Amino acid sequence: MDKWECLACGYIYDPAVGDPDNGVPAGTRFEDLPYDWVCPECGADKAMFEKLDE
Repeated sequence: MDKWECLACGYIYDPAVGDPDNGVPAGTRFEDLPYDWVCPECGADKAMFEKLDE
């Protein structure tokens, strides 16, 4: 699964980890995050994330 980086603060969303502090279980693809999910570090919306090339 692809990792995504917040362009505002550099936070990396890793689907293998999810975002458990905000109710997103491990294994959740970025594309499957709720519409209103925001970066847990800076509050930027999903539009501010870019897929990382691995």
